[in-house]
Amino acid sequence: MTDSQFPVIAEAFSRTAEKYDSFAEDHPHLTRMRNKVYDHVARFLPRGSRILELNAGTGTDAVALAQRGYHVHATDIAEGMLERMREKVEKLGLEEQITFQTCSFTNLSEVQGGPFDAVFSDLGGLNCIPDLSPVIKDLPRLLKPGGLVTWVLMPRVCLWEMAEVFRGNFRLAFRRLSLKGARSHLEGLYFDVYYFSSRQVIRWFGDDYSPVALEGLSVITPTAESKNLAKQFPRLYRTLAWFDDRLSTRHPWCEWGDFYILSLRYQPGVQNLPILRRSRETLRQAQGSASESK
Repeated sequence: MTDSQFPVIAEAFSRTAEKYDSFAEDHPHLTRMRNKVYDHVARFLPRGSRILELNAGTGTDAVALAQRGYHVHATDIAEGMLERMREKVEKLGLEEQITFQTCSFTNLSEVQGGPFDAVFSDLGGLNCIPDLSPVIKDLPRLLKPGGLVTWVLMPRVCLWEMAEVFRGNFRLAFRRLSLKGARSHLEGLYFDVYYFSSRQVIRWFGDDYSPVALEGLSVITPTAESKNLAKQFPRLYRTLAWFDDRLSTRHPWCEWGDFYILSLRYQPGVQNLPILRRSRETLRQAQGSASESK
């Protein structure tokens, strides 16, 4: 695996940095999705913890986590995104809680300030490589023993996208099923996006990591691109969200959304469950963890 498409990705997201923030404004559905991620993190990570964020973008998550009492070292490869983050941090006076660095997640040996209590990545930023092993191999240097990994990834099954088959949009409906990834474009630039099952990701992590929770993100509610449904049909959206909250931690719904949230503990030297059995245990643990927190 090479980083050959990373310059294209960096340029595409730098070009769209301003639009990225504008799109997130007055977007109740995306706000709900992000808040579910932050609530998930808070269940397993105490306030005051130090977080390394991958694919930090314009700093939306870094700011939200800092305001919830965390310290964040945010990394990204898109200079345009990092510039927007810098402006937010200065405007909000969060310089003591947020630091940032230009760094690729496949070159984490360059990360400064470790070890951290957690490594976090939101909304599919890691889905632009076909294999997460190059990222995972550097985590032992960056994570404290007992540290948390929380990654929000795009699964291979998204019910909302698959429903596009009824509109004749077969390419969108089944794009996630391709083992070779799907061609994506942003600001006139093209790059590949890949989709992973949680079991596949857990295998990549290996025996030093123990899964603690898995929950779907936007299983019944629309994908993150849908900005208007929640505003135009609020009662329908609330109903979908009610079902979404109750299904998102249940198997197999937990992997049938726009994204899923997977959390693991770094436990080097601990005799964990065999990987295949552990992935099944994860589904049961996720259901119990989420139920207890509600």
